[in-house]
Amino acid sequence: MRKTWIITGISAITLLSGCAGNESTSLYEKSGTTINVRSRNDLYNEHGVRNGLDSRLTNFGYVRHQKSPIPGDTTQYATIPILNRENVADLISKLCTQLPNVYDVGTLVTDDTVFVVYKTDSTNRSETADQVKKTAISVVPRYYHVYVSDNPRMFQDIERFGRLDANSQNVDQVLQQTINEMLKSPQGKKISSGENENGVQREEMNMMQ
Repeated sequence: MRKTWIITGISAITLLSGCAGNESTSLYEKSGTTINVRSRNDLYNEHGVRNGLDSRLTNFGYVRHQKSPIPGDTTQYATIPILNRENVADLISKLCTQLPNVYDVGTLVTDDTVFVVYKTDSTNRSETADQVKKTAISVVPRYYHVYVSDNPRMFQDIERFGRLDANSQNVDQVLQQTINEMLKSPQGKKISSGENENGVQREEMNMMQ
């Protein structure tokens, strides 16, 4: 009986050692039924390096936060992600140039508004405007308003605003003038029953009036 236990123990140790030394076996690859520790990027892969057969560009992203159970206690975050407006403008312009009949796009992103000027040879200006607008809306937070124009003269207008910020003198008046000019071009369809073509809600329109 004692010899039997010794032989069993040696076999188990040998089996475990073999598994640990060979990570290329099917046990450590994703097979649909196996969960690999290397797949847990949130706990074991702080730098998000390549994960098995995946890459950082193909992995989904999921984050969960909970409030502190202590009343009155608030979680302090060292860094809060902010919107990089230039990167957003770059992305919108790139995406819009992929649309049919759109071949030149300039985008300005402020703190709550997106201006998109584009060149097009489309015969349906309203449909193209709707596509450009929806592309921009899909990139920015939902509270943003989006204005579009197929008037090439507007390129120069929004380009010179790239150096401004929310604290620039008379910036609101200047941007409003630009909005008025862009509204002379088609803006596409209403976003929803409660929003106009540019994503401005009824309450906001009443306040502006």
